[in-house]
Amino acid sequence: MRFFGIVLALLTPLAAASAEPLAANEPPGPGQPMVAPRAVVELFTSQGCSSCPPADAVLKKLAEDPSIIALSLPVDYWNYLGWKDTFASPRNSERQRNYARARGDGAIYTPQAIINGEVHVNGASEAGIEKAIKTTAATAGPQHIPVRFWQERNTLNFALGGEEPGHAPREATIWLGVVQSSGTVDIKQGENQGKKLTYTNIVRELTPIGIWKGQPMQVQLPRAALMQAEVQKIVVLLQEDRSGPIIGGTLAGLW
Repeated sequence: MRFFGIVLALLTPLAAASAEPLAANEPPGPGQPMVAPRAVVELFTSQGCSSCPPADAVLKKLAEDPSIIALSLPVDYWNYLGWKDTFASPRNSERQRNYARARGDGAIYTPQAIINGEVHVNGASEAGIEKAIKTTAATAGPQHIPVRFWQERNTLNFALGGEEPGHAPREATIWLGVVQSSGTVDIKQGENQGKKLTYTNIVRELTPIGIWKGQPMQVQLPRAALMQAEVQKIVVLLQEDRSGPIIGGTLAGLW
């Protein structure tokens, strides 16, 4: 998508000084900051996986909780079973493999939920997901580095806060993605043949656009660059390395 090339030129470090003092590592920006989400849940799923529909239903429920950034990332490696996943992306499959390499356990399966970039659990286990959220909260989660998003006429803006007070300096990848709110598919073949399945917060593209180095940053991009018929939301994730703990993030609707 062409907007990612535009964004690369618009990453702007923010001056430390501002008209009003900021609390702790709060990013500058208009209006009051929203309550920081407590977790990012990435579900690696497939239309060709008979075990996935219960996990897709769990993700839909999680997406209704405003404190959770719940994302579906359909993978393409089950397409050979007789049904080509209509939402699948090789980039999602690559992201899942990169997580497995970063953890060192080699675990790649569907439905797999990755919690805050750190822990994987069966995506159909709501209790397991909640336990993983609590387990990772001290070191990971989007509540650590606040990310604020707002729209001004035809411009989209997001600002990233600075490093947490008392934390050693670190770097993190800034991921920018576009998200389809939902999609329903009639499965004609494969393991889910005859089923009508609904997917929630489908990641259509997720691309690294820059590096955060502990200083407040702001990005501006033209709204027109993101507009597609199937896209209703934007997601920003701040992730140590490229497959490590997620320490900041926001998911927001577009006009």
